[in-house]
Amino acid sequence: VFMVGKLIYNMGMKKIIVVLIILLIAGWFYFFKDKKEVVIPEPVTEITIDTPDSEIYEVIGKSVEGRDIQAFKFGSGEKTLAFVGAIHGGYEWNSALLSYALIDYLKGTEIPDNLTVVVIPVANPDGLASVVGTSERFAVTDAPKFNYADELEITDPVVAGRFNANNVDLNRNFACKWQESAIWRDNTVSAGTSEFSEPESKVLRDFFLRETPVATVFYHSASDGVYASFCEGDPIASTLELLSVYAESSTYPSYEDYPYYEVTGDIADWMSTEGMAAVTVELETHDVTEWTKNLSGVEAMLEFYSK
Repeated sequence: VFMVGKLIYNMGMKKIIVVLIILLIAGWFYFFKDKKEVVIPEPVTEITIDTPDSEIYEVIGKSVEGRDIQAFKFGSGEKTLAFVGAIHGGYEWNSALLSYALIDYLKGTEIPDNLTVVVIPVANPDGLASVVGTSERFAVTDAPKFNYADELEITDPVVAGRFNANNVDLNRNFACKWQESAIWRDNTVSAGTSEFSEPESKVLRDFFLRETPVATVFYHSASDGVYASFCEGDPIASTLELLSVYAESSTYPSYEDYPYYEVTGDIADWMSTEGMAAVTVELETHDVTEWTKNLSGVEAMLEFYSK
C-alpha cells in the first residue's frame, strides 16, 4: 500500500487522470468487445407463395386414353373469353406452346372485373403425347421440326398426332355439316362414327354449353390468318366483331370463310349454331408461336370485352 501511495504521489494529478482514462477504455473493451447487438425481428404479417398450376385449372374431362383435359381459369367476371390449343395434337404442337405462354401471361395480368378468361391448352392430349411424349407442358426442344420441302404423309408419326387415339380428326367430329368421311387437304380422314362420338368432343361440347363464352379463339397451324366461323349462311354478327378485333390487332390476314377446301364438323362452326362467337387463328408455320402478334390480339380482346 505504501509503495502504491508513493507511486501515485510521484505521478502527479495529470498522469493519474490519464491512467484512469486508459483503465476505463481497457475495461470497456474487456467487457463489451465480444457483445453483439440483439436484434428482435419484426413479426411476419404476410407470406407470398407462387400459385402452382394445379390450383388454377380444373380437369373438365378425359381423353380416349384417360389423359386429363385441363381448363385454366383467370378472373371471375360474368363474361367469359375462351382460348383453345392443340385440338390437332402433336401435329400442331406450337398451338399448345402458344396456349401455355398465354397462361403464363394471364398469371401476371389483372383481369378486368367483368371478365373470366379460360385457356384449354391441349384439347387433344393423346395426339400431343404421341408426338412430344407428354400431354402437358413440354420444351420446344422436345418437339419435332418440320421439313417444309417435303409433303408430309398422313402415315407420318407427326401427322398422325393430328388425330386422337381412335384415329379421329376431332375438328371434324362436331355437329355442323358432319359426315363420317371428312377432308383434310387432299386426304380423307375419319370424323368418327357420329357427331360427338369422341370423348374429347363431348368434353368440349359440354364445357362450352355450360360456360357460354362471349368470344372463343381456337389456335391452329399453319394457314396464316384469322377465320370466321359459320355453319349455314353467313357468320353471326358477334363472330365478325371478334374477327375484326383480333385480326386488326394481331395483323393476321382476315377471312370470313375458309377458301382452301370444304371443312365439315368443325368446332368453331358448331359454336356458331349455338349463337357463340368463335374464330380460328392459324399460325403461319408449325414451328413457332408468333407470341407477339397473338399477344396483341389477346390484349385487344381484353380491352374490347371489358367495356
